[in-house]
Amino acid sequence: MSSFAASTALERGRDGGFEGVLDERWAIGRGLHGGYVAATMLRALIDTLEDAPRQPRSFTTHFTRPAMPGPVEVLTAVERSGRSLSTLTGRMLQDGKLVALSLAAFADPRQGIAFSDLPLPDVAAPEEISGFVRDFGRPTFTDNFDYRPAQGALPFSGAADSRTGGWIRLLEPQVGDAPFVVALTDAWIPAVLSRLTQPAGAVPTIDLTVHFRAELPLPGAQPDDFHYIEFVSRLAEHGFWEEDGVVWTRDGQVLAQSRQLALLG
Repeated sequence: MSSFAASTALERGRDGGFEGVLDERWAIGRGLHGGYVAATMLRALIDTLEDAPRQPRSFTTHFTRPAMPGPVEVLTAVERSGRSLSTLTGRMLQDGKLVALSLAAFADPRQGIAFSDLPLPDVAAPEEISGFVRDFGRPTFTDNFDYRPAQGALPFSGAADSRTGGWIRLLEPQVGDAPFVVALTDAWIPAVLSRLTQPAGAVPTIDLTVHFRAELPLPGAQPDDFHYIEFVSRLAEHGFWEEDGVVWTRDGQVLAQSRQLALLG
């Protein structure tokens, strides 16, 4: 089992829920990385459904307070399971307080129209790009990833737009399953930071939605595969900003699209 799989794993509790321990290696300022928390929630929902052919298609998590390293309880429910679609909910509790609330749709594959107008950006291969230089200013959770920035302006450079992206993989290999892809959608430097000229405090996520566009893990996926992720923010108002993301494989297949609403400052 990879370290990521182990750190997001939960065990069945006596009351039918799940119990686990959130890992301090995923810290980000006050609390833990939202993508990691969401990935842990999704793993609980997958284990609740126990229906491998029925894959996650849509997954949303609202973060109600910072999750901290330590024990958690996750309560899940199958709200409805029909012939082709299952709807599940999950609640993560810490010290009896709600820290995250999730809603997910799982569905069987279907035949239908298929197209993609989301080509992989024309960038250099990850082997041709230098990784981020690690320093003490980066959140702890970033130490779990191998980053290869390929597009967008630097944070706090006063850029005219908010677009950023590059290649990414875990330093300790992990096949690209659905919880891992959720973590990727919240793992990059926030695109909005390129517009700023100086730090402006934390950027906590209010909610994160991921739409899965492939059945994961892909056949032939390898633990050391790079994925390409791109994020763009087009609107900030009243202290909140949105960010849209896409996750691709190296050969250009879209694995997921994401959107989050976050707070600035």
